[in-house]
Amino acid sequence: MGPHRRVTRRATVALAAGVGAALLVGCGTGGGLRSAGKEPPAVGPARLWPQLPPASAAPYDYGEGATARIPGIEVPHDDVREVDPVAVVQAGLKATTSRSSGTDELPAGTVRKITACRTAPAGCPVLRPYFRDLTGDGRDDMVLGIRRSDGRLSVRVYMADGGALTRIMAVSDAVISVELAGPDVIMRVPSAIAGYEYRTAWSWDGRQRAMLPAQDEILRMIPHPEPSARPSADATARPSTVPSSAAASAGRR
Repeated sequence: MGPHRRVTRRATVALAAGVGAALLVGCGTGGGLRSAGKEPPAVGPARLWPQLPPASAAPYDYGEGATARIPGIEVPHDDVREVDPVAVVQAGLKATTSRSSGTDELPAGTVRKITACRTAPAGCPVLRPYFRDLTGDGRDDMVLGIRRSDGRLSVRVYMADGGALTRIMAVSDAVISVELAGPDVIMRVPSAIAGYEYRTAWSWDGRQRAMLPAQDEILRMIPHPEPSARPSADATARPSTVPSSAAASAGRR
């Protein structure tokens, strides 16, 4: 991701119904209502420096909304499970994005390894795909990861579209983990503040027809419990991620 992050904070706004100063709740013994006491008045947002003109362009390219039709890839019956992930990534090297975006440009060393995936599969940086309906059209989409030579991970999402394949998300970062939660792709990224991390939830936007960072926040890291000696019988596999040593060395851009 770019050097600029937009952090959103969850805020709870109390709406006052308020013509009176008392809030009536519950029932009295005689069937009436009793007062819960005075409630503080609701305070609305106050705009600071209203004389400043609003910005007309983003200062950094966050990569949101950039899509690309992958050339030469056919999707039989619009089933992304039928396509070869390596072929998709190789063909994507020649894809043209819907707008200029350099947020996921792969290093030359990574491109060489992708090109050589057939002849040198041990060094192929393309990770196993995961499938989930992220767009809500009833068909699975494909989530791919590419290990970059600079220690970061490129996360990409592809959807079938009329027998062809469209990339609807492409972002690179030094990640702690990547998760699928319902229709969202959640990326956890180290923060420069010790004990904190960024969590970005990428969600499908039907108007833009792309995955957008719908929620981007910085949170305290929750310590993970010590692993038990015997794994749980209902344990499920989790997506592969960049090793923690690589993530720490890459840092933030």
